Amino acid sequence: MRRPVPVAAHRIDNATLTWLTLLLLAVGVYLFGLGGQYIPSNGDELVYSHIARLTAASRQWLPLVSELDHMRNTKPPLLFWQAMVAGDWGRHWSLAALRAPSLFYTLLTTGAVAWSLWQITGNLRSACVAGCVYLAFFCTFRYGRTYLTSAPETFWLNLPVFCLLWHRLRPTANLPDRDPGWLVHGGFGLTLGLGLAYKSFILIAPAAATLWCAQLLSAPGVNWRRAMRVSLKVALSAAIALAIFAMWFVLDPDPGAIWNEFVIGENASKLSSENGYWQVAVFGGGTSIWAQLMAYVQNAGLLAFVELGLIGLGIRVALARRRPGAAALPVHMIILLIWLAVWLIVFTLPSQRSARYLIPAMPALAMLTALCWQRVGRAWFLLSLLVCGVLIVGLGRIAWAAHEIGIGSGIELGASLLAMVAGLLLVIVGAVRPTSTRACTVAACFAVYACFGLSTAPLNGDSGQYAREVSGQLHQARIAVPNGFNGQFERFEFLLPGNRFIPYDSEERAALNASTIELSRLLASHDAVIWLQSNPSERTPPCAPSCLVLGSRWEIKGRHQAGEIHLGNLWQPQRWLFRREWLLTRPLPPDVGARR
Repeated sequence: MRRPVPVAAHRIDNATLTWLTLLLLAVGVYLFGLGGQYIPSNGDELVYSHIARLTAASRQWLPLVSELDHMRNTKPPLLFWQAMVAGDWGRHWSLAALRAPSLFYTLLTTGAVAWSLWQITGNLRSACVAGCVYLAFFCTFRYGRTYLTSAPETFWLNLPVFCLLWHRLRPTANLPDRDPGWLVHGGFGLTLGLGLAYKSFILIAPAAATLWCAQLLSAPGVNWRRAMRVSLKVALSAAIALAIFAMWFVLDPDPGAIWNEFVIGENASKLSSENGYWQVAVFGGGTSIWAQLMAYVQNAGLLAFVELGLIGLGIRVALARRRPGAAALPVHMIILLIWLAVWLIVFTLPSQRSARYLIPAMPALAMLTALCWQRVGRAWFLLSLLVCGVLIVGLGRIAWAAHEIGIGSGIELGASLLAMVAGLLLVIVGAVRPTSTRACTVAACFAVYACFGLSTAPLNGDSGQYAREVSGQLHQARIAVPNGFNGQFERFEFLLPGNRFIPYDSEERAALNASTIELSRLLASHDAVIWLQSNPSERTPPCAPSCLVLGSRWEIKGRHQAGEIHLGNLWQPQRWLFRREWLLTRPLPPDVGARR
């Protein structure tokens, strides 16, 4: 039970104002570059946008539409409906519009994290610390604003646990008849159902298990009657959630495809392994049980050392609590620890393991970190500061190298260098001033994210876009585009909209080492071709001057060959990070205008 907090505790002192300002700056960093081509993400974002765009073009909610083999019913429809509405059914199709709902969900979760700490401690500073820590996690920055499923599923699947936590903190919650009632659990079923409708029915397992365990183990007294009531109520919530998910089968005209592509292909396949379950579990390297045990640390990213320090603190506290007379854990600590433990246990069992599967439990880790903020050793924060300092210098060098080869303006370079200097000052102050180390560590994380956004910002302008005159020359043209990963060709829908893109395997072209022959073949069979620079010394496309260059832009190379990056060129990112992309056509351009 939370005790009343004196009025004086609600006053905003300088330290609280600092954390509140940092939280607002963090939100600004998340908003900056929301529509950028190179914000941290993964390839699935473009696969999902491809399905959403074609489904919107069909003018039907269902069935989902895709041109990718075996990639149509990859996720439940709510994710694609969200994009269709945000993009106004294709009329305002942009990356910023598609990503905005994810950012909204992330900010809602951040608000829930901060509100929970306010309820636990009655301290605004602790609430701001928790919100900042959650936004400082790299998994939040990477998956919390891109067009993926992590942000909405994290909010909806965790809302019942947040509500239970707030309920337990009420002064009357410890009375025997003060468990959440049947009607409340019906509401829990609705929120869980929305979470499943974004991601997968399989998530009912960790979500319901967390709600059930947290509700029972945080109760003041447990007997068989209470256990039965809680079990039935959680079963009701799970049944409602699964019924909401099952509506997909009812509404879709092809339920058999859902079963084969989603249930079997996307979910059942993760429960089996060709190499044997125990072989993968014990000796599977990055997919082993041992790697999964470090998933929370991996998801923390720049705060990984801080979370290692938290784990060490937890072990020491657990050993101390074995002594006779140790006080019982507070109710909020019980709920947070159960939240973390259940998600970890559930996603250690399947054959396919990933730290990303534990993202919905990261709000609990942020709250636990904030509660133990002053008890984690300063040395752990200094290690995180060191990592941030190295990354800030590296990103500043990337911005400088980009400007040297003509990417971006002097103002954009100045903004990047200013952010770098500010970030390094935070690192220095945090290192030499013990009272500022913790705050400077979190601020340095956001400085890294700001430097990343500023260093890639020029590629969202003229340097990374095709000129409007070029776009005006093409309409409904058949353009061959490089595609090194599933759905990567979809990015050209945001660069040259209104055309038909036919992907070709850029990796195969490099392996064949027959660029001139391949390019000639593509030019002969398409209206235009997007061609990537093969090496830094290549100044013109291999077909020049026998082809016409309509336009060019710079892009960031996402995948590298073994040995392409080494100590000898690490400080020269222009040799391995940036490359030209040319828009080519035959010497006598096709009469594109006749087809308009």
